[in-house]
Amino acid sequence: MTNLPETPVSIASIEAAAHRLAGRVRRTPLLNSPFLDALVGRPLWIKAECLQHTGSFKFRGAWSAVSVLPEGTRGVIAYSSGNHAQGVAMAARLRGLPAVIVMPSDAPALKRANTAALGAEVVLYDRALESREEIGLKLAADRGLTLIKPYDEPLVIAGQGTAGLEIAEQAAEAGITEAEVLVPCGGGGLTSGVALALEARAPGFRVRPAEPQGFDDTARSLAAGEILRNERLDGSICDAILTPAPGQVTFPVLQRLCGPGLQITDDEALQAMVQAFLRLKIVVEPGGAAALAAALFRGDALPDRPLIVIASGGNVDPALFATALERFAPEIAAIS
Repeated sequence: MTNLPETPVSIASIEAAAHRLAGRVRRTPLLNSPFLDALVGRPLWIKAECLQHTGSFKFRGAWSAVSVLPEGTRGVIAYSSGNHAQGVAMAARLRGLPAVIVMPSDAPALKRANTAALGAEVVLYDRALESREEIGLKLAADRGLTLIKPYDEPLVIAGQGTAGLEIAEQAAEAGITEAEVLVPCGGGGLTSGVALALEARAPGFRVRPAEPQGFDDTARSLAAGEILRNERLDGSICDAILTPAPGQVTFPVLQRLCGPGLQITDDEALQAMVQAFLRLKIVVEPGGAAALAAALFRGDALPDRPLIVIASGGNVDPALFATALERFAPEIAAIS
């Protein structure tokens, strides 16, 4: 097993990642809809990272890390429910490196298929009974691979933070000087990276993590002042943000820069997906819709100022997306 170069997490490392990502990453749009503004009673903007390469923000962090690997690297390994998996698989392919991805057996079929289609070897495990970290570390050691962690890795966090740089630039262009920035949160890589970027580039903004109810380890950890774990790792459709606990690297950043966390239900995530489709014409997966769901259903927990939410991923299985539309589209369309 080989290790990534040690890099502190800072605005300088985020700017360096932005330089590496130039010409590789999409500058995703900041979208707005008068229908959504009316629903939440204030301006609401959506950063559409579901339109990023591989369908999520994860390509940012993956390329940030994989792009610095030296010549002679034997390959990379990652563990992921699907979005980090696809980001690392694509980044590895661009570098001409083999990739092994450890994925839970209950990950959406689309994510498993896309990861394999990008050339990665997929190794499945039972997330309720097995440790992905142990499996990943053993495979890395046995094969001499470089482990690309999904969130608790400074180079990955720096890559995710480039989304925050874009938000600051786009908000300035739109005349937004203060806002609550809601971010779907698993281990905190995107949330901490965006918070660091906005601290430097848009200090009038405050980041708020959004999580599924029952899997709100970040919200509970922030409230307790120490890292707390989820009791279980399955049981929500928001698979993209089901993680054991905030990361050792990410939590101090979250603790310093983020406001209290917000929790949403699975049904609220599905309704947010339908709203995003009807009002913005974008496809968002359940975990990627957590921040939009928080904006739509937890407004009473938010200060009265503009909202910016990140739609962090769009890799939803067609059957689940069809179910969301069948259940909620007629009701939502009827009250527009």
